[in-house]
Amino acid sequence: MRAGKSMVNESQTEERRCAILKSLVDNRYRSQIPRVVDSVVSSCYDSNCFDHVDAAVIPSKEALIEIIGLVKDILFPGYFGEQTLDRNNLRYHLGSEITKLFEQLSEQISNSIIHDCNRYEENCSECIDRGQAETIAFLEKIPMIRSLLASDVVAAYEGDPAAKSYDEIIFSYPGIFALTVYRVAHELHRQGIAILPRIMTEYAHSAVGIDIHPGAKIGRGLFIDHGTGVVIGETCQIGDNVRIYQGVTLGSLSFPKDESGELIRGKKRHPTIEDDVIIYSNATILGGDTVIGARSVIGGSVWITRSVPPDTKVIIEEPRLKFKEKQ
Repeated sequence: MRAGKSMVNESQTEERRCAILKSLVDNRYRSQIPRVVDSVVSSCYDSNCFDHVDAAVIPSKEALIEIIGLVKDILFPGYFGEQTLDRNNLRYHLGSEITKLFEQLSEQISNSIIHDCNRYEENCSECIDRGQAETIAFLEKIPMIRSLLASDVVAAYEGDPAAKSYDEIIFSYPGIFALTVYRVAHELHRQGIAILPRIMTEYAHSAVGIDIHPGAKIGRGLFIDHGTGVVIGETCQIGDNVRIYQGVTLGSLSFPKDESGELIRGKKRHPTIEDDVIIYSNATILGGDTVIGARSVIGGSVWITRSVPPDTKVIIEEPRLKFKEKQ
């Protein structure tokens, strides 16, 4: 018994000793935290660094991600919500969801407008009113967006023999998710709403690896197959019934600058893709003056910086393969 008690006492003593040592080490390093805090605060007064202190409220990325989920439920009723829908409760359900969307989106749009007013040192007393007006203008576009997305889903089904149903495509295809977010963001971009559209499409980019700038103009029935690594630039124009495979870049050939060395913004820098074009994986098409004519087929891994006439096939010469016997 005495031996047992002795062992317990030794164990408790060792635990106390370890706790004291840990406390001493913690205090030695924790005492340095105020110095670190002062250093970080000082850096916030450095004009070469960035912060958002003493500025208007900025839109919330977390709120916009929640809004995207809400919009998906409205654009594809019955697919993503928790409620089982029928024709009897459809109006009630959509009424509730659209009201929620109005409240959440108008707040974020108002924050975006307030942020820009502050940024340009303007005194805007109508930001909240404009935010609600812009939200109603967007909500009125929902039937049109639903029609565009329906054409994208049909294009995916007709373009992919592996697709078993429309439901599978809506639920699981990354291209449809990226296009859903893009088509919402594009309409907000057209309305002149700052920041929000880009946050939305960059969220989709981070989620599925498809980078579509909200300023791009995309027609009906776009099918992005597989999708990983696809890049569609801001001034890109894409016609109807276009098919794009993974790794395709529709980008800028160069970045022109003005006399002061600043980048020239607003100029068309990205290519135009006409109707019924197919672009296979890892093709790179660059330049604002580059036009890929209707019904053309662009082969995999090609590099294009000049226009292609309609009904043209562009492919790389077949490489010569060497086979060596295994020693």
